[in-house]
Amino acid sequence: MALVSADTKIAELLNELHQLIKQTQVSRLTSPYYRTKLRGLYTTAKADAEAECGILRRALDKIAEIKSLLEERRIAARMAGVYSDTDPPRKTMRRGVLMTLLQQSAMTLPLWIGKPGESPPPLCGAIPASSDYVAKQGDKVAARVKAVDGDEQWILAEVVSYNHSTNKYEVDDIDEEGKERHTLSRRRIIPLPQWKANPETDPEALFSKDQLVLALYPQTTCFYRALIHTPPHRPQDDYSVLFEDTSYADGYSPPLNVAQRYVVACKENKKK
Repeated sequence: MALVSADTKIAELLNELHQLIKQTQVSRLTSPYYRTKLRGLYTTAKADAEAECGILRRALDKIAEIKSLLEERRIAARMAGVYSDTDPPRKTMRRGVLMTLLQQSAMTLPLWIGKPGESPPPLCGAIPASSDYVAKQGDKVAARVKAVDGDEQWILAEVVSYNHSTNKYEVDDIDEEGKERHTLSRRRIIPLPQWKANPETDPEALFSKDQLVLALYPQTTCFYRALIHTPPHRPQDDYSVLFEDTSYADGYSPPLNVAQRYVVACKENKKK
């Protein structure tokens, strides 16, 4: 109700301001009275807009707090062996269900909304984590593991724990049906973004065209090297990427869409 009331009041003030400007233009009135009235309307509208912005920020903080509590409950339930319909055990999860959950995770990734002049934080869009950052239990990461054939690949994984003595993570493969747990050094882990970057306000927090990245191939849980074909233009847009693929004449696949959630910096600069 507070938001609706604030919206209504701002709309009324802006309408009054518009009428006054129109009246001023028509009558060519430039008296101190009208200048003072215009200034007062601008000041009031600005203050009301800032108040509404404050309400929205507090609402976003509450949403983030609720999501954090739900994630903590999910992790606790999983450790206790209790599962819900929205988070079934991986050994019984159908692949279609897993793909749907990954899409939902990407869609619900919060958009970073900073204050005027505030720079996006680490793990917003393309901005990497700080050098001393430690991913929390339950966080999703890109993890470099050895496959059955001995080759190494980047997979989507969930953090189980971090050992500060050995500086190593324990992670579970999202798509491994709980058969194996990987112990990996920090250099083999890349935390995924925790906020989407807004192309309209923070374009510097996005990967640029032709930049080399690791991107989650659609309908899989593996990351592959790719070039950015087109960055997002709107907050809800995905990246368009070109995956390295030797089956094509130019060495790259046709453009495919990948959500911000699943695009991270590639540590290897040379093309394989």
